[in-house]
Amino acid sequence: MNPLDYLVLIGVMVGIAAYGIWRTRAKGDLHSYLKGEGHTHWFTIGLSVMATQASAITFLSTPGQGYESGLGFVQNYFGAPLALLLIAAVFLPIYRRLKVYTAYEYLGKRFDSKTRLLGAGLFLIQRGMGAGITIYAPAIVLSTVMGWRLDATILCSGLLVVAYTVSGGSAAVNLTQKYQIGVIFLGMATAFVVLLLKLPAGLGFTDAIAVAGGYHKLEAVDFSLDPDRRYTIWTGVLGGMFLALSYFGTDQSQVQRYLSGTSLRESRLGLMFNAVFKIPMQLCILLLGALVFVFYQFERPPVFFNQSAWHYAATHGSGDRLRALEHDFNAAHAEKQTHVRSWLAARHAGDPAAAETARTAALAAHARTEAARVATKAVLKAADAKAPTNDSDYVFITFILSYLPHGLIGLLVAVIFAATFSSKAGELNALGSTTVIDFYRHLVRTDATDKHYVVASKIFTALWGFVAIGFALFANLAENLIQATNIVGSIFYGVVLGLFLVAFFLKRVGGTAVFWAAVISQALVFLFYATLSISYLWYNVVGCALCMVISVLIQFFLPRISPLDTAQPAT
Repeated sequence: MNPLDYLVLIGVMVGIAAYGIWRTRAKGDLHSYLKGEGHTHWFTIGLSVMATQASAITFLSTPGQGYESGLGFVQNYFGAPLALLLIAAVFLPIYRRLKVYTAYEYLGKRFDSKTRLLGAGLFLIQRGMGAGITIYAPAIVLSTVMGWRLDATILCSGLLVVAYTVSGGSAAVNLTQKYQIGVIFLGMATAFVVLLLKLPAGLGFTDAIAVAGGYHKLEAVDFSLDPDRRYTIWTGVLGGMFLALSYFGTDQSQVQRYLSGTSLRESRLGLMFNAVFKIPMQLCILLLGALVFVFYQFERPPVFFNQSAWHYAATHGSGDRLRALEHDFNAAHAEKQTHVRSWLAARHAGDPAAAETARTAALAAHARTEAARVATKAVLKAADAKAPTNDSDYVFITFILSYLPHGLIGLLVAVIFAATFSSKAGELNALGSTTVIDFYRHLVRTDATDKHYVVASKIFTALWGFVAIGFALFANLAENLIQATNIVGSIFYGVVLGLFLVAFFLKRVGGTAVFWAAVISQALVFLFYATLSISYLWYNVVGCALCMVISVLIQFFLPRISPLDTAQPAT
């Protein structure tokens, strides 16, 4: 990066944060601090919901997923539209009618205090970890690629977002997210256009799609019934629906976004905006990654995209072996380039037999490059057991830094930070709100003034920000970053969703039964995750089903309890 890139980066990031602080200063009452002014329109809600969910992990890691595995990851989102429809029809009207600040207040009204605290506590644990990952994810990649200090990158990005989130509350989050998501869309569209322009002369979009398809990068749907496969249409529709139901329907970082709507209609339209555009957005990001793969069929990529890790191992005793593997990789890649060009020439000449022969040869050469990559990862692991061997998170940022013009590099790095800020702000806002409403106001100070609770909200939001920064400073993720985030969510979300579905639909189940059912179910999910190898998306279904079934069984064996013990169902 040069001075122009830093000027663009700092100008965009600091400018949006400063504008948010200025526009939302002096939020003195609790309602406006936690929910905004209550006149947020559907478009802002839709963008805010999307921005909270689409963190920097989405824009760093998802193109890498597309590069390595093609479009199959999009199946993870197939259940989201169905979930958002159900949330708009069932969850949202109840939340708005009860005028709750947090989703977990509803559990207290429907069941009892201990169930409310359990739901809020599970949220705080998993979202507190998620907020740390949100900071760590872009920081580890950017610091590695650009040579920045990791701790300084984490602290600078973390403290800036804490500042404007604490200052303006929910209104600041909604306002800044609207501009941050605009920067994100502009940056990704720019990357897409530049990528197409960087393709070899004479290689059009249809040729690029043909090459991607020839390498099986466009296979978006997998009908396999193998439960160990992470992404199939079944895990996406069923597991993905339960994940989306939990995330958008019970996670306070999302609930708080659409509770700020002017009316029920505006909130519903904001959710429908995401139901319509969520899958296309993810598909476009994955397609961008698949096209980066096509680009690297004509330009030689590094044998391992995390070049910092490669150079470290090469200078600490593994240099000869790594350079030999790099030589094998480069030779196989050069051969592959020849076959790909022959494949396209035959395709243009209308000779399908010759095209298929050349494609087969290209695939064979590609297999040899992948073998060299696998062997390289093994050498890196042998040299350092803690060395990261998944380099997919470095694919897109390597392309940006290597092939985009200056100025645009700053814009794309700004995209990564904008996504970090937008997601982190929503998470911190929700963590602070839940801590104050469901714990502090409920258990510690039950009769304080609005001004007192606003101050408490700011303090707890800042404290959660420091917790997230601390987690990020000591984090060490082995998974691809976007998968790590979804795994953490899937372990907790199913049980939390079970609490809410029991509350909505199983009216005869009381608080004691559902509380112990949730505790047992969460323990079983931990056990299953430690011992089974099934796709993590299934844990959303398993946790939810266990919570509902066990609660019914416990309620059946409990003595009949009075209506006062169950609280009043919200219908």
